[in-house]
Amino acid sequence: MRQHVNPLSKVFNNIEPVPPLKDIFYDYSKPLHLDIGCGSGSFLINLASNNKNWNYIGFEIREKLVNKSKLRLKDESIDNLFFAFGNAEYLIEDFQWKFPEEIVASVSFNFPDPWFKKKHHKRRIIQPQLICKISQIMSKGGYLSIKSDVEELFEYMDMTISNSKSFINYIYQDCEVSNTYNPMNLKTNREKYVIGKKLKVFEKIYKKI
Repeated sequence: MRQHVNPLSKVFNNIEPVPPLKDIFYDYSKPLHLDIGCGSGSFLINLASNNKNWNYIGFEIREKLVNKSKLRLKDESIDNLFFAFGNAEYLIEDFQWKFPEEIVASVSFNFPDPWFKKKHHKRRIIQPQLICKISQIMSKGGYLSIKSDVEELFEYMDMTISNSKSFINYIYQDCEVSNTYNPMNLKTNREKYVIGKKLKVFEKIYKKI
């Protein structure tokens, strides 16, 4: 089940700004990963629990999901994860002026809403302006990853990122995997579902140049 939310609606003009990193992380000097469209937050909670070498922030436009995720965090001893509510583009804009440049080490988009109708493509999360803003807060050599079970959406995302000229296609070397935000290759609930149905997962990694 996909729960579409129109990100262009005026109701999402306001965001929940990310506080200073020193106020939300026990050790804010760790590499920072952003997961854009983190849904229920289960994937990030699993990641943060199993990889204490990184800090994680999840962006989600559905406020109820963010509130539930924050409640879960209160019950867990996790000091390297934060959830933020709002339109990702506005949250990234807030990042641009509040935090040091190139502070983000990696970004992921996992199975975003496809918005199949052509007239709704402008609602898709990956847009040229967002990729441009991400490139401005990401460190040189940082990674951006995309995953989808919809081939047409995957091709659209790939084209948008490739056209930005800020990223190049990249294939991890085995020795680098342990240094990524997801060294154990944990799966989102959506990816587990797709694999269980024996469907194809389209994925790609890009490197900031």
